[in-house]
Amino acid sequence: MSLKTLSAANAAALDKDLMGTFAFSLDQLMELAGLSVSQAVYRVHPPSAGKKVLVVCGPGNNGGDGLVAARHLWHYGYKPTVCYPKQSNNELYQRLATQLKSLEIPFTEDFGGALKDTNHVVDSIFGFSFSGEVREPFKEIIEALEKAEVPVLSVDAPSSWSIEDGPPASGPGSKFQPESLISLTAAKPLVKHFKGRHFIGGRFLPTAVANKYDLDQPPYEGIDQIVEVDSKGHKL
Repeated sequence: MSLKTLSAANAAALDKDLMGTFAFSLDQLMELAGLSVSQAVYRVHPPSAGKKVLVVCGPGNNGGDGLVAARHLWHYGYKPTVCYPKQSNNELYQRLATQLKSLEIPFTEDFGGALKDTNHVVDSIFGFSFSGEVREPFKEIIEALEKAEVPVLSVDAPSSWSIEDGPPASGPGSKFQPESLISLTAAKPLVKHFKGRHFIGGRFLPTAVANKYDLDQPPYEGIDQIVEVDSKGHKL
């Protein structure tokens, strides 16, 4: 049995179903995603391994997931720093940023400097909707992530990777292979190119939606929002 995956088109359609027929809001889905991300960080890099976590956020929903994760990480006892170089004017993202500032979580524009002073990185720049060429300010950031000496956890996709085809043949991200990946809702086709620890975070998916998109729901335990799986989708 191989791991069932969700294409970019189906991921967008699934989100539309969730926010339509099943009455989820974008706020809810982002909160659930960010919570899953924070649990994955805790699993691969507990506070005892170093509390400094650099969360780099893109301008879209993937970046919003990172903002939510940073808040949860602060409450777990980490010391997150947020790099959010292309902040959205969207009211939801502004509220998420305000929540972090109210906790005195620092924001930085100096990604390179922050990378030298962190124990772990959360890559929440680009998700399943990314396509095309990486442009600044993210080109330089992704090139730095490729060379990072600290572990990186990517959210839904290693940033710059094609959802269907994996890493680009050349340019920023072509050599980017983060230590861990959390797939939100379900794995995407790119996982066949991924070599690290892989988690699924989708413990909210209605059975009817899972059936419609032919997705296997992994066996979550206790109150966990995530489950680590192998290349065949088996729980580890």
